[in-house]
Amino acid sequence: QVQLVESGGGSVQAGGSLRLSCVVSGYSYNTNFMGWFRQAPGKEREGLALICSGLPYYRDSVKGRFTISQDKKKDTVYLQMDSLKPEDTAIYYCAVDVGACTFSASSWKQWGQGTQVTVSS
Repeated sequence: QVQLVESGGGSVQAGGSLRLSCVVSGYSYNTNFMGWFRQAPGKEREGLALICSGLPYYRDSVKGRFTISQDKKKDTVYLQMDSLKPEDTAIYYCAVDVGACTFSASSWKQWGQGTQVTVSS
C-alpha cells in the first residue's frame, strides 16, 4: 500500500522560508511524475509545483519563490519555499500516480496527509 508522508511545515513570518519533504513508500509507482499541492480554507486544492520526467513546472503565483526537487534514491520529493507570503498559508500535500503531467488535483490518485504552513504578516 502506497504511503506518502509530508513533513517540514510550520509557522513563519512573511519573507521567511520552509522546506517541505515528502517520502513515498510501499508501492511501485511512476516516480517520473510527482507534485506539490495546497489547499487553503474554503478554497479548492491547487497544484503548485510538479516534477515531470525530471523537469520542474510551477504555478505562476509561486514561480521564482518555490523550488521542487526529487531524490529518487530516497523516494523523496522536496519543496523549498522562499519569500513566503501570508497568502501561502494552507495545508500542503504531495501526490503521485497520475497519467500525465497536470496541475489538476483531481487527476492525481495517491496523496499524503498534508502538512500545515502558516505565514504571518
